[in-house]
Amino acid sequence: MIETRLLHYFLAIAREQSITRAAQTLFLSQSTLSKQMMDLERQLGKQLFHRGKRRITLTEDGVFLRNRAQEILELLENTEAALHTEGDTLRGDLSIACGETAAMDRIAGLLEAFHAQYPEVKLHTYSGDADAVLERIDKGLSDLGLLLGPVRQEKYEYLNLHQKDVYGLLMPRDCPLARQESIPMDQLKTLPMILADQTFFGHQDLDWFGEGALHVVATYNLIYNATFLVEHGIGYALCFDRLVNTAGRALTFRPIQPELSVDLYIVTKKYQAFSPAAKVFYARLQEAAKAGR
Repeated sequence: MIETRLLHYFLAIAREQSITRAAQTLFLSQSTLSKQMMDLERQLGKQLFHRGKRRITLTEDGVFLRNRAQEILELLENTEAALHTEGDTLRGDLSIACGETAAMDRIAGLLEAFHAQYPEVKLHTYSGDADAVLERIDKGLSDLGLLLGPVRQEKYEYLNLHQKDVYGLLMPRDCPLARQESIPMDQLKTLPMILADQTFFGHQDLDWFGEGALHVVATYNLIYNATFLVEHGIGYALCFDRLVNTAGRALTFRPIQPELSVDLYIVTKKYQAFSPAAKVFYARLQEAAKAGR
């Protein structure tokens, strides 16, 4: 079994790209650190580094170990922080992975009150698409996930926040469509469309258009970069209201009629053992969900 000490050493070299600089940050001799890494490579039976004259880079196996080592050490730190909670003082970490949604404003409001009461809990947010959020939930790197959905997988629990995100079309401000107050759904079938990747992966119930009904010219996983495709006239992006700040940009947003929307859910693993901080905050989310019915 790999010692966590060796993982720290390995990550220092990966970060510094130099045995000498890594040894200085770790307060070790260069020879000691080199020997430790050669022992690690022998233990794993893999070459982890390309040792150049000026810098050290990671092999493919080294990149894999770097990603896993970061996850392992983060999980250990979160576990240790949770176990150090004493008495009535709540400490530790609370990690939330979030899909792109304006509903994060509501979650932030709950976090504000939570942080005011428990200032020693450190808050962590991670933004990504549905696959990235679920991966962090699966690996225990995030306590909770905020997703559009539900994702329809049995291994997760879903807390309906009783809030929805409404779809619309992001378009150039000077295009003819911008003169309309809304976009009829049938009109979408005549346009070059830019859609989110997760539309095609079964994470959302988007069966309104029928298979092959839309002319898709591009896809995105997060909307920010897609806004530039829209500005340059490549297509019209299907996205959520209030997600893109169009102020100062040559963009505008128009809702779709009839309304297209999806519900928002907090996703957790089934039978998950929450840290004390996550348990308290999840209870607040449950109360907020009941109030929102």
